[in-house]
Amino acid sequence: MHLDDRDPFDLVLPPAVDIREVGMRDGLQLEAPLPLADKLAMLEALVATGVRRIEATSFVSPRAVPALADADQVAAELGRWSGVAFSALVANPRGAVRAVDAGVPDLEYVVSASDGHSRANAGRGTAEAVAAIGEIAGLASGAGGTLEVIIATAWDCPFDGRTPIARTVDVARAAVTAGADRLCLGDTIGTTTPMRVVRLLDAVRRVCPGVPVGVHFHDTRGTGQANALTAIQAGVTQLDSSVGGLGGCPFAPGASGNIATEELVYLLEESGVHTGIDLDAVLAAARVTERAVGRELPSSLYRAGGRSVPRGTEQAVAAS
Repeated sequence: MHLDDRDPFDLVLPPAVDIREVGMRDGLQLEAPLPLADKLAMLEALVATGVRRIEATSFVSPRAVPALADADQVAAELGRWSGVAFSALVANPRGAVRAVDAGVPDLEYVVSASDGHSRANAGRGTAEAVAAIGEIAGLASGAGGTLEVIIATAWDCPFDGRTPIARTVDVARAAVTAGADRLCLGDTIGTTTPMRVVRLLDAVRRVCPGVPVGVHFHDTRGTGQANALTAIQAGVTQLDSSVGGLGGCPFAPGASGNIATEELVYLLEESGVHTGIDLDAVLAAARVTERAVGRELPSSLYRAGGRSVPRGTEQAVAAS
């Protein structure tokens, strides 16, 4: 193709991305506790989508997050599915021990970049949370697993306001130095915008070269999908999403759901980016999830019912 023949509207996108489904953890943590059978039905439906990574649960205090008090029971059932990498979120070394003992060695550990959210979410400041990374990394690697440090309030905090880039960068640097295998930047209250996404990604990569950096966006203000597309254009290939758009942080006032898995899959597959996830299967999983939680899901695409135009119709119209 000659340079002049290129479509001026072509986006520079990777051939494929890796989506982690977080509906079982982030999606359910604000909901009323569900029976184990309903959670297993959700897992069955999510595995059927073709997703390769699922955050299955969280080993945190059942008093703080009653919806995930059955983490050990959920973990005991994960062996029934193959071909999926299951992980669990932990808030401290005690949770990491519980997860490893339950047979889930791949861990995510949340560290808030802001002190205000760190104290509300974990009962300690950012520096104290950072100090535990090395111990948790050792527990994960000792069990044959990996540690991803998720930096919450990476852009903004509901208590402290805008998070300085330097503060998030300092947490990222400390996490990698302490043994984190991967990083994930969390837009906990859904306030960031595309240009801010690019600036923070660039700053973190400069101090953590070669370390995979993923993103976790909420759609609180309708910018989640735009932020995701911007991050992908900036080279990110690991993204979190939640079936039906469920989710939110119980310790961040006003935080609403994650970007919806079906909407992210639709956006990317229609843009030529392979996800390995079947859109119709995700919509089926959303129906299972909606029945389980007993309320309407926030996903716009789910309410619209998927594609409005069947694949191939646009080509047929153009050829007529």
